[in-house]
Amino acid sequence: MNNNPASQTGADAQDFTSIVRLEGVQKFFGPVQALRDIDLAIGRNEIVGLIGDNGAGKSTLIKVMTGVLEPTAGRIYVRDREVDLADYSVRMAHDLSIETVYQDRSLAEKQPLWRNFFVGRQITNRFGFIDVRAEKAIAEDILKRAIGFRGAGITVDSTVANLSGGERQGIAIGRAMHYNADLIILDEPTVALAVKEVRKVLDFVRRIKDSGRAVIYIEHNLAHVHDVADRLIVLDRGRIVAEIAPKDMSVMDLTEFLIALQQDHIG
Repeated sequence: MNNNPASQTGADAQDFTSIVRLEGVQKFFGPVQALRDIDLAIGRNEIVGLIGDNGAGKSTLIKVMTGVLEPTAGRIYVRDREVDLADYSVRMAHDLSIETVYQDRSLAEKQPLWRNFFVGRQITNRFGFIDVRAEKAIAEDILKRAIGFRGAGITVDSTVANLSGGERQGIAIGRAMHYNADLIILDEPTVALAVKEVRKVLDFVRRIKDSGRAVIYIEHNLAHVHDVADRLIVLDRGRIVAEIAPKDMSVMDLTEFLIALQQDHIG
């Protein structure tokens, strides 16, 4: 089993079937079982919506997938190669091109955009100093090419504090795309956004797929995730209870389905 992250990324790993695959994953917190026999594969070039009520296990599943938490049992494969669960970590997930974008928590408010793109990953010159010119040039390219900011209002020198919520999400998504993430996990990216801003973020999500990457989209607003997802994974009490193609179920029917799950527990 090869656990060398460098050997599993880039052009030498084009023959994989799934970016990430979980088999029989379980997670206990003391006597409480948070995940139950999770089998899930995320392929290339798809948007997977992860939905379920509060406490369904969405956050725990993502934390296990990204190395924040070690599963109690099961196996995790990245690009069809099993990872050593004892060694799997957030840093290794980054090295394996898996990035998570959290709502408003990953950007420095008072810093210009170009600095935000390179937090912890600065480009340095041969003297060890930050290469500002190189970082600004790359940031400019990300703004225009990856996320489509072409107006005069936003430049690489704009500060995060002056951006709208949707624009902030675009910056965070663009940064993840720049670092060649094969899988980008979005944690409720449209929460508390106005309708116009939601549309911007959903367009950013589509750009990720158009670039050949995959997305896991965690969302409480069913209309938003239904609009962009290729498939929807429904979690309930730590189990995957359904996989739904949005074309096969309307938002209203999906809502009724989730309500019925909760009523079953109450009953």
